Amino acid sequence: MIIKRSIKMPLEKSFSEKGEVTLLFGPRQAGKTTVLREIIAEIGSGKAEYFSGDDVFVQEAFGKNNLEALRRAVSGKDIIVIDEAQRIANIGLSAKLIVDELPVKVVLSGSSSFELSNKVSEPLTGRTKTFHMHPLSWAEVAEKYKKTLPADALEELLRFGMYPKVQTLESDERKETYLSEYLGNYLSKDILMFGQVRKPKKVFDLLTLLALQVGSEVSIAELSRNLALSQQTVERYLDILEKMFIIIQVRGFSRNLRKEISKTSKYYFSDVGVRNAVIRNFNPMRLRGDVGALFENWFIVERMKRADNALQPKNYYFWRTYDQQEIDLIEEQGGVLTGYECKYSSRKGSAPPRAFTEAYPDSKFVPISGVDAFRLLEEIEESL
Repeated sequence: MIIKRSIKMPLEKSFSEKGEVTLLFGPRQAGKTTVLREIIAEIGSGKAEYFSGDDVFVQEAFGKNNLEALRRAVSGKDIIVIDEAQRIANIGLSAKLIVDELPVKVVLSGSSSFELSNKVSEPLTGRTKTFHMHPLSWAEVAEKYKKTLPADALEELLRFGMYPKVQTLESDERKETYLSEYLGNYLSKDILMFGQVRKPKKVFDLLTLLALQVGSEVSIAELSRNLALSQQTVERYLDILEKMFIIIQVRGFSRNLRKEISKTSKYYFSDVGVRNAVIRNFNPMRLRGDVGALFENWFIVERMKRADNALQPKNYYFWRTYDQQEIDLIEEQGGVLTGYECKYSSRKGSAPPRAFTEAYPDSKFVPISGVDAFRLLEEIEESL
């Protein structure tokens, strides 16, 4: 089954916008290369060409800031796409030279915003348009599950996540193997490439602690004690994992009340299948004690995917008071607040906390349950 990616159309449109560099960020195996190759095929290889930053010859061709060498490398092309561009030294300066001196559109993609952003931020200030590609969203896979009971579809997505490759595998065993290998091979390799990571095993220990605390506020001091690392090192590792698109940080929201908590954070996984691989637990929902946290992670990331795919950036927070009133997710867009409370098994307690409605009377509140998650996602889409 061919899955149409939501980001493809706006990304393709950017290929015709000269004078700026298009940046495409996203985790490994999320489908960046597939979409880029599809766009190039539709444009025609005579006008566009794909390069892989993993190729040493490509690294050599684009790693030197020599205009004539760059001219030869892009000769006869209107558009060049360099995938995994973070592998190329000085790629920001080379891209700037091409854009400034040659009539060629440059598209760069990377699976590490940490590396690629550092290389392009200064030379290309004000000259970039950035896209973020996630693993598949519900809107992109809904057609595949149209003949599946919603409860069964949600069960599968919560167990194995939404990476494109997972969606092509038939057996549970093959899905588990893929996700375990993804964690062990791709992520291990990428983590080792960061010079600041002196103890890779500690990074995986950190991931395990975060996986066990999904939906809960995270204490840096506690992580530091458990890992026998300094708080500064823990914070640096968290930043790297975020920029590798493995985890997502959500901060506390506060504007009006002294009793609102705003200085702590929660961490979610960009894909729940990877989270389950970290703790080696792919059990069905009926055998798990973490279903609520798993569902909360999945739904919150779905909202983020929707916003990025629609090019409608939003701010995301959780809300809690010291007397334990809380809302799982607060979306802020254009000054409008929408709160979402996730309950996998029921909609009990679906009224918004009184302190929240009193402090933010113009806000909206939407209770989400596993039973009607897909329907509510579609209703939210239609209301926007």
